[in-house]
Amino acid sequence: MSVPSAKSRREIRVALDTQTLRCLEAGRLVRTFDVSTASRGAGQQTGSFQTPLGRHVIRAKIGHGQPEGAVFVGRRPTGEVWSCGLHDQHADRDWILTRILWLSGTEPGFNRLGSVDTMRRYIYIHGTPPSEPLGHPGSHGCVRMRSVDLVWLFDWVEALTPVTIVQDEVG
Repeated sequence: MSVPSAKSRREIRVALDTQTLRCLEAGRLVRTFDVSTASRGAGQQTGSFQTPLGRHVIRAKIGHGQPEGAVFVGRRPTGEVWSCGLHDQHADRDWILTRILWLSGTEPGFNRLGSVDTMRRYIYIHGTPPSEPLGHPGSHGCVRMRSVDLVWLFDWVEALTPVTIVQDEVG
């Protein structure tokens, strides 16, 4: 019988009430980060612009080796690096920076398949500009983090790491 690797015992918990992301290893808290989830609250429906609840996994890790602040459009780096000037030039962008952890729901009918599919909704954990406040809802459904924190998280997790998103923090 094989022994699970340390990384395979890692998990992420996102709590909407506290706007935090907690990193756990073998059930023990490793780090906590302020985040920003959807300004429209929790919800599963496609087009709701809400953060989906429940059990998910990291389906894909995108952006390895990109510089901090790298700009992504359609999950592809544009070659740009976020700056105040670039922000002013593209004030209407929903900035996705640095890295992308693309989430996939694991609960059919709740956050997987059909009109509630987290992955088809393009729900990510991703970087946000330093000008965006964290600790308060403000995204279009994704989980936003500071770029420096996301780089750490990206390196800490592997694909298929469990991610649980809850309304109220438990424990």
